[in-house]
Amino acid sequence: MKPGQSLRSLRQRVVMPRLNRPDWWLLLATAALAGLGVVMVLNASYFFAQNRYQDPLLFFRKHVMALVWGTVALAAVSRVRLKWFERLAYPLAAGFAVLLVLTLIPGLGAVRGGARRWLALGPFSFQPSEFAKVAVVLFLARILSLRRESLRHFTTGLLPPLVAVGTCVLLIVAQPDFGTAAIVILVLGFMVWGGGARPAHLFGLTLLAIPPVIYAVVHAPYRLRRVLAFLDPWRYSQDIAFQLVQSLIAFGSGGLTGVGLGESQQKMFFLPEAHTDFIFALVGEELGVLGALGVLGLFALLGMRGFRIALRHPDPFGSLLAFGLTLLILLEAIVNVGVVVGLLPTKGLALPFLSYGGSALVCSMIEIGILTALSRMTG
Repeated sequence: MKPGQSLRSLRQRVVMPRLNRPDWWLLLATAALAGLGVVMVLNASYFFAQNRYQDPLLFFRKHVMALVWGTVALAAVSRVRLKWFERLAYPLAAGFAVLLVLTLIPGLGAVRGGARRWLALGPFSFQPSEFAKVAVVLFLARILSLRRESLRHFTTGLLPPLVAVGTCVLLIVAQPDFGTAAIVILVLGFMVWGGGARPAHLFGLTLLAIPPVIYAVVHAPYRLRRVLAFLDPWRYSQDIAFQLVQSLIAFGSGGLTGVGLGESQQKMFFLPEAHTDFIFALVGEELGVLGALGVLGLFALLGMRGFRIALRHPDPFGSLLAFGLTLLILLEAIVNVGVVVGLLPTKGLALPFLSYGGSALVCSMIEIGILTALSRMTG
């Protein structure tokens, strides 16, 4: 067989034939969020990048490059057949677990802000934990779809996926990255519930998890201070709650329609690194309550289309995969928005599609690519 014929044969096995249309509402919501993200990252990072790096477009260029790579990945993944997602589920989970271990090794893992979450490859770096979240969803969809009959039995059905994902969570906590670990735990709980686990088992596990969580908060001074700042942010407005207070001021300044795009005062060094975790605060300040509701509406549309794909997909693995990926995006958005408006303690989680962050943006686009592929299979 000629090399060209071998490549063509492989493509035919991996890539779906052009039969069904993708979910255009899902793609339009993603495009709107990503487009707004480009504008807001430029808007939020311009003065900060100029002041610190003497390059006002530094973060903007990196964000656009990540969006380009993410779009390419979305387009490629959206054509992949379901069976290849099944085949790759276990190897990807194992591979990213190894990468999580590598981040903890001095000399391999890069330390930023006191956390060892990055692997550096020459001039490039990425966060394995971001990709590990997608791998966890793939793994859970695969193992839960195979254990549908035994999942109601704790030892033989529920325990193996809990141990596997729990190991991944411990590696993420060790970085430390408590926010990402919490998201993975929430996705795990919802997916095993959706897969058919007994509510009594899940309730018992939740009760067992409460003491370790309290211990982790009380015995880590910075986590305890974050909880105290959450309970009374104005008391700590010049300390640990400074960013939260500035975020609330931004929302209060925006009113109903906002102060106007590009007219934010909080981005002028009042709201630290506003282009990352607190970019939603600038949306509230510049575009007002209406703009913030518009962003939430786009996430709601994305969630409805994702859950629609999950409900309509004929294959148990595909259905669980769509359910888990939609949950992952929505939970990250909910937690980020909750932190920004003071409803949740401060955690370092990006707002999908809007916040600056190459690994997070590329992973979000890959998640939409997988959902698009699954939508092609629902007819």
